[in-house]
Amino acid sequence: MPSAVRQTLITTAIATASALVVALVVVATARPVILQTPFTNVAANTSYFNPGVITSGDATVSKRPDIAYINVGVEAQSSTATGAQRDLATLANKLIAKAKSLGIPDKDINTGGYSVGPIYSPDGRAVITGYQAGESLNLKWHNVDNVGSALDGLVQQGGAMRIGVSFGLNDPKAAQAEARSLAIADARARANAMAKAAGVQLGQVLRITDQSQVSRPPMYSYAPSAAAVDQTNVPVGQLDVTVSVEVDFALA
Repeated sequence: MPSAVRQTLITTAIATASALVVALVVVATARPVILQTPFTNVAANTSYFNPGVITSGDATVSKRPDIAYINVGVEAQSSTATGAQRDLATLANKLIAKAKSLGIPDKDINTGGYSVGPIYSPDGRAVITGYQAGESLNLKWHNVDNVGSALDGLVQQGGAMRIGVSFGLNDPKAAQAEARSLAIADARARANAMAKAAGVQLGQVLRITDQSQVSRPPMYSYAPSAAAVDQTNVPVGQLDVTVSVEVDFALA
């Protein structure tokens, strides 16, 4: 073979080999590099892999109320809105003065509502026959044992036309904290029973959720009577404070 031809073949072979090496390097570089983490590390660092027990608990604490919430109202009617408003002011001032004379301080007297509106004819026609104005007051009464006498005074001397009362606690957080502790203990007792039935041991607490719903005490309405023979009797009774929780436990 002539030397010129042999040199050409060698040069071509070297070029082809070089191109193949470059192609292999490019392919190798383009392929992703996958690092596999041992499963034991994932399980140790990820809490949701840990089995556990989810349970709920609830508890109710009964306390005697130490505060009464009184709602009283007055109404006035007139042929004009101005007249109804003026007459209402007279009635409201009398009611507020009576509330203060009973020992209720200004900070415990709040306006619950105020309205002025037309009165339409009862035959269904849109004919205004007069105007009605109304105002309601929210009062705090701190001696629940004689709340009946307060209601009588607001009606008989204060001129209240609507009246209602409900009871509550001055410091509900103390009762809630007591009920919450009992609810968590109830949840733990249930979780222990479940773990024992499954043949496992209960571990540490992972999460606690308070699922209690705030509920207002019921309002009791009383029909005003300007000539009451006996003093109004309002039994106080007991107020239930209920707390519900959800607790997640790990397994030991």
